[in-house]
Amino acid sequence: MNVNDFFRQKNTVEEVGWRVAAASVRGRGHEKVGQLCQDAHCWEKLPEGILVAAVADGAGSANLGKVGAIVAAQTAVETVRDRLATPPLPNDDSEWRVLLNDALTVARTTVEAEAVACQLSARELATTLILVVATPSLVVAAQIGDGVAVASDQQGNLISLTAPQFGEYINETTFLVSPQALDTAQITFWQGETAKIALLSDGLQMLALELDRGKPYAPFFSPLFHFVAQIKDETEAKDQLVAFLRSPRIAERTDDDLTLLLATLG
Repeated sequence: MNVNDFFRQKNTVEEVGWRVAAASVRGRGHEKVGQLCQDAHCWEKLPEGILVAAVADGAGSANLGKVGAIVAAQTAVETVRDRLATPPLPNDDSEWRVLLNDALTVARTTVEAEAVACQLSARELATTLILVVATPSLVVAAQIGDGVAVASDQQGNLISLTAPQFGEYINETTFLVSPQALDTAQITFWQGETAKIALLSDGLQMLALELDRGKPYAPFFSPLFHFVAQIKDETEAKDQLVAFLRSPRIAERTDDDLTLLLATLG
């Protein structure tokens, strides 16, 4: 799918720092049955060129999947933010992995506590979760469930940070509140000159991945990364991203909820 012509050109921002464009939109399938968008996203820019971002997809079969997604994404980002507020930063692969595992654990515990407060089972707040921490020299990612996180280095090479996590049956995945979720979570560490990252929910993964090879589909990501590299106003960029996700070229390929979070370091 060629999306080069969809986005208007923007002037490049001169200051160094992360620029982010992110949006979650309701899919046609949920519109038809009057169901809210079950996706959520959250991100924060921290000092020293650190970006923390999360995308969550509440289970469509869960009564409060949307609530679970919001709680999981926000809690994961806030946990990392609070842990990184006290120096020093993690200095190796193992320390970053511990940090992300802790964030997943806190997110799960918080979702479970929300379920108790709502007098529901945790399954009614079931959600997937993707969490990424990006710095100018490395990216770490954690994932439970489907969706995908991708990075691009300064040379434009695409790096698969995570891959969709499927269950025993087709269209089944692991959720944050699943019994083995924390034991089977993907946690990856990539070190290099970071340029761009993308997080997306499973509604886009058929368009974004070469599923037979499990690799990012360059014709999908390249124009999106070009777009985010050119943005000047993040609010306007979000509006354009919403329009893109609601466009016929996307709607005709998927009827699921859609979340896309793009970031560039410039």
